[in-house]
Amino acid sequence: MNILTKLIDPITTLLDKFIVDKDQKATLAHEIATLASKQAQQIALAQIKTNQQEARGNWWQSGWRPATGWVCVLGFAVNFLISPLAAGFGIVIPQADTSVMMPVLMGLLGLGTMRTIERTKGVGK
Repeated sequence: MNILTKLIDPITTLLDKFIVDKDQKATLAHEIATLASKQAQQIALAQIKTNQQEARGNWWQSGWRPATGWVCVLGFAVNFLISPLAAGFGIVIPQADTSVMMPVLMGLLGLGTMRTIERTKGVGK
C-alpha cells in the first residue's frame, strides 16, 4: 500500500495540467487517493472469505485429534483391561507400548485444556 501512495501523489499533480474543470479534478483526485484503501479493503474481504472456508473444515481436518485420542484410549484398554482379563483365561495378548502413547496423549490433553481455558476466558470462538 505504501508503493501505491507514492505513485498517487505524482498522478494527482498531473491532473492540474490536463483537467481544467476543478470539480472533475477534485473528483478524480479523490478517486485516485482512495484507490489504495479500496484495494486494501478488497484484499481484506477476500482473506475473510478464505478464513471462513478454512474455519468450516471437514472431518479430515478436525478428526485427527479425536482419532489420535481414541488410538491412545484403545492402547490403554488393551494394556489395562483386555490383556489382564484374557490372561485369566490363559490367552496372551501383546501389550501396547505406552512409552510412545503417553507423550502423545499428554500433549493432546494439554492442548485440550489450553483450548478450554481460552474458551472460558472468551478468547477462542
